[in-house]
Amino acid sequence: MYVRDAKNRDEAWLLDHIEAMGLDETAFRSRDYVIAMDEYDNERAGFGRIRIHKPDDGEVCELTSIGVVMEWREQGVGAHVVERLVKTAADKDFEVVFALSGATDYLAQFGFEPIEPAKLPDVLQRRLEQKQESLDPEATPMRIETARFRMPRQLREAFKKARPEDESEQEPEEGPEDFGIDPDEATYKYDTG
Repeated sequence: MYVRDAKNRDEAWLLDHIEAMGLDETAFRSRDYVIAMDEYDNERAGFGRIRIHKPDDGEVCELTSIGVVMEWREQGVGAHVVERLVKTAADKDFEVVFALSGATDYLAQFGFEPIEPAKLPDVLQRRLEQKQESLDPEATPMRIETARFRMPRQLREAFKKARPEDESEQEPEEGPEDFGIDPDEATYKYDTG
């Protein structure tokens, strides 16, 4: 597994998954995203976005639209997406990164801390209200100093061994028995035997 910058060819895939997961696609630009990839079959496993707001009083960095494809969850994929986004923010000279999310426990494991809405930059106060009204009523403002990000060891190890969940384990295929039919005794309209 690895995390790379999104490319133009990822745009349709990103938009499909953002919509399916009910995530924020406001001011969508594929170049703002990173994508977690399986290096063996080039399957996309997760994604996230760094959004830079440019109000008059200085730039503000927000992590948003972080999602993991269902069969890749619980394997450290989202953690590595968050790590890459925080590193990208640090590379762009942001000392603090914000997130407006209902997944506070998830973000806290990396060092994100809650912040009072009134202490947010104005542009994020407005974003928080919009998110709470339309996408995530539980959205809570959080922040982290980029130098204080920490990756839990178990998530780093899980990411190294990540594999998509076998679809046959997710839902067993239905058979005649599931509908009360005994396949050894039943006759069918076009049965020739």
